[in-house]
Amino acid sequence: MEYSDLIKRKKTKKINIGTVSVGGDAPIVVQSMTNTDTRNVKATVAQISALAEAGCEIIRVALPDKEAAEAIPAIKKKIRLPLVADIHFNYRLAIDAMKQGVDGIRINPGNIPRDGIRAIVKAAKERGIVIRIGVNSGSLQKDLLLKYGGATADALVESALQNIDFFEDQGFSLIKLSLKSSDVPAMIEAYRAIAAKTDYPLHLGVTEAGSLISAAIKSSLGIGTLLYEGIGDTIRVSVTGDPVLEIPLAYGILRALNIRKVGPEIISCPTCGRCEIDLLSLTDKIEQALAGQKDYLKVALMGCVVNGPGEAADADIGIAGGKGQGILFKKGKALKKVKEKDFVKVLLEEINLMIDERKKI
Repeated sequence: MEYSDLIKRKKTKKINIGTVSVGGDAPIVVQSMTNTDTRNVKATVAQISALAEAGCEIIRVALPDKEAAEAIPAIKKKIRLPLVADIHFNYRLAIDAMKQGVDGIRINPGNIPRDGIRAIVKAAKERGIVIRIGVNSGSLQKDLLLKYGGATADALVESALQNIDFFEDQGFSLIKLSLKSSDVPAMIEAYRAIAAKTDYPLHLGVTEAGSLISAAIKSSLGIGTLLYEGIGDTIRVSVTGDPVLEIPLAYGILRALNIRKVGPEIISCPTCGRCEIDLLSLTDKIEQALAGQKDYLKVALMGCVVNGPGEAADADIGIAGGKGQGILFKKGKALKKVKEKDFVKVLLEEINLMIDERKKI
């Protein structure tokens, strides 16, 4: 695990969700959620496998009915990630999911009656299963919405504190918290406030963040700001569409803050009038070829042989392109000239060699 010297991470309680530790001194965990019909075991397992390959570390599935809960054992047999059940409204589904062997439960207390929550807590306590109290701006308790005039940061925090008290009164402390909002400033303020009041591990996310570009912007600002302040133990970048797209965004945020260096970091120039190669195509091909690679490597793809090597001097490896050719360099030092048609082939060969050499050390 890497961590920036500039960031002092807030110490939280450590809990375990299946085989993955969350909070305390554990690395910040990357999560996602399937968007398949959980009752369709084959499709759900396929998506979880793709997410795991991309680097996802905890996966959540929706349980809309009893049939979905009964699919849990078949799904669990075919995956290696800890499995969390996402429950709304029907507390009995949470209990069914725990009986079927899930590793964690996520509930939104705003849409489950207190008696139902009490039953969920009792079942989780008996089995030692973590519950995420998922406070969400879209389903806050009505009295809090009236009190604060909407889903404000203060309303989110009061909801979280009320629920913590309710869980603790029942002798339950295997808690993880999230206070999500689609409003980035409200989300940031809510997490800052709750982090000052409790030491339960926090799951960060901007809910309903939109399609890829919108989700990248909102999540980088919301999640990134909090991580830079040392707040947060797990993260999810919510993207409308294929959840596999969430994973590189999540790791990109962590890499940008020097918190976790996982997977390749590709830096490329925005191009200018000096660029004489198809840099966009080169970048796309290298990104696709290295997708899912877990080893950290900084790869520089520069469109200019004049400034390229100098601007990417701290990269492990890179290409600085010129007219029809370019310079292959490692750690800022030029190695050899390469024809443009061979850029991808040569780069990937060198990258694989570097990764193999590291594994031998």
